[in-house]
Amino acid sequence: MIIAMGNDHAAVELKNEIKAYVESRGYEVIDFGTNTSDSCDYPVYGEKVGRAVASGEADYGIAICGTGIGIGIAAGKVKGIRVCTCSEPFSARMSRRHNNTNVLTFGARVVGVEMARMIVDEWLDNQYEGGRHQRRVDLLMEIE
Repeated sequence: MIIAMGNDHAAVELKNEIKAYVESRGYEVIDFGTNTSDSCDYPVYGEKVGRAVASGEADYGIAICGTGIGIGIAAGKVKGIRVCTCSEPFSARMSRRHNNTNVLTFGARVVGVEMARMIVDEWLDNQYEGGRHQRRVDLLMEIE
């Protein structure tokens, strides 16, 4: 399984921690950067993650900025992407089970490393349930 990862300048440190963690779990990571704390524009990196997932280059994406919100908005502009911005594990779990999310975002200024790992675990360890949820996911996709 391949995970696309991207971040802005506020999240370099947390991205590196989560990248190593995801790789330790056996996933391959495509790192779209940034790898510097020089100010940059989060939409660039959110779009890169979204496009990698939408094209099939990656199975899922994780994007991190200061809050997780802006980079998530950017990734969500890509057709076929369903983003969840999470600051705790329950929402990550339910976004996978009920919404079939394919990009996870969180904020480096909002969660610490341990909370980020718990969020990632719940998101990666849960699967879409389909069934009654498919109608709603289809409705979401029709909005595009």
